[in-house]
Amino acid sequence: MSIAYKWTVLSNTSMGAFIASVDMTIVLISLPDIFRGLHVNPGDPSNFPYLLWTIIGYGLITAVILVTIGRFSDMYGRVKLYKFGFLIFTIGSIACALSQNVLELIVFRLFQGLGGAFLFANSAAIITDAFEMKERGKALGINQISFLTGQFIGLILGGVIAPFGWSYIFWVTVPFGIIGTIWAHINLKEQGIINKDQKIDLLGNLTFGGGLTFLLLGVTYILVPYGDSELGWENPLVQLALILGAILIILFIYIERKVSNPMFRLELFKIKAFSFGTGSLFLSFIARGGLLFMLVIWLQGIWLPLHGFTIEQTPFWAGIYMLPMTAGFLAMGPLSGYLSDKYGTRMFMVLGMSIVTVTFIWLAYMPYNVDYLYLGIAIFFQGVGAGMFASPNISLIMSSVPAETRGAASGMRATMQNVANSVSMTLYFAILIVALESHFLGTALSKVPASAALFSIFLGLAPPGVNANTFTQIFAPIFMESLAFLLFISAGLSVVAAVFSAMSKNNKNNSS
Repeated sequence: MSIAYKWTVLSNTSMGAFIASVDMTIVLISLPDIFRGLHVNPGDPSNFPYLLWTIIGYGLITAVILVTIGRFSDMYGRVKLYKFGFLIFTIGSIACALSQNVLELIVFRLFQGLGGAFLFANSAAIITDAFEMKERGKALGINQISFLTGQFIGLILGGVIAPFGWSYIFWVTVPFGIIGTIWAHINLKEQGIINKDQKIDLLGNLTFGGGLTFLLLGVTYILVPYGDSELGWENPLVQLALILGAILIILFIYIERKVSNPMFRLELFKIKAFSFGTGSLFLSFIARGGLLFMLVIWLQGIWLPLHGFTIEQTPFWAGIYMLPMTAGFLAMGPLSGYLSDKYGTRMFMVLGMSIVTVTFIWLAYMPYNVDYLYLGIAIFFQGVGAGMFASPNISLIMSSVPAETRGAASGMRATMQNVANSVSMTLYFAILIVALESHFLGTALSKVPASAALFSIFLGLAPPGVNANTFTQIFAPIFMESLAFLLFISAGLSVVAAVFSAMSKNNKNNSS
């Protein structure tokens, strides 16, 4: 295939990864303007699910559908479904911008997430088909960098655009979506192996999709207060969702071992590189998935107001102050992809997760009014470590599997990443809420629900009936103490991810 076509593939898939990830974080940083514009009261604990669904819903729908899309891609064509994803994403962005209330926004975000799932599930497989082994790590690294760069650009764009009107944060990606859809339709050609004779694993799709949906719903609604408790463990619906989810996933595993054309190719886990590669990916995203959100809460609700920034200014400056993490990733991502093509993936994966571990411990000792230089250096090296790990990891996973299974493998990899990210956000929230509730006892915040306190501080407000200065003085040290505990947990998970990386080995037998 021509050199020009390879770079057309990389350019288009990188644009898709970029705009899909921009819409993940542009909403995160714009939530204060969104909820003020849609008149959602943060002091009412019953509104907390709206916050959760606006943040997590996009990732949840993506996680649930990714493997199914990857499987269909092997049967009907990765490029065909990738193009369809661009179109769905663009329509979803327009619908989000036209939402009249928070429920409509959540529903349209789910639709947008469906389009994002088509993009995520196929981009790595399309790139792997287009590039030879000697260039694959670099190409996948550039694509991954586009994805993560989009996350940080989203923070800045949200801060700049949202004050002029929250709907503009969705309109901004629409032109790119239209261009990407037309560009993909005209230029991308099917290069992968398609097997139309395979049968659709209907039972596998139903049990996996249903099981994962119930589990993620149950885990998410644990964060919603129930009765006198800050968490929803005692909610019968949460318990039922978790039980049904577990039963369906167990049934799914049984079905996949029996059917002739399984949706989820469990045999890929017999490949050592794939198994340990996806294991380290999963653990790394559980460790890091909630960090970005917690740092944004701290910057917008505590650090920036303490340093004289107004509520209107905090979203933009929170994005600006997160730029060192972007710089670290951009500095190391392409380099590690290039070097891993020459020297192998394992060394860079292990070193990357080791650096991430050190920065988690570094951040854990950070006071709530820390000097910014301390924070900037820490998150820069967090980005360096993440960049060093990301490109070699995805190259290892995608190169380890037979060519005809790359659609399924790409979907499985992306599912692991998105599930881990959603679980990480939920775990960070759950542990933080429990810690805050215990620390509020005996203070002026003893009657303030921890979920309402988190919601309020994120929007730059004090809970109803609480003086703003009193709230910040009490909440800030408690929040940082609780966050430190979470960071030590993340450091431990990163150590395990580094061990998994060390146990993987490069597999070039299926690199064609």
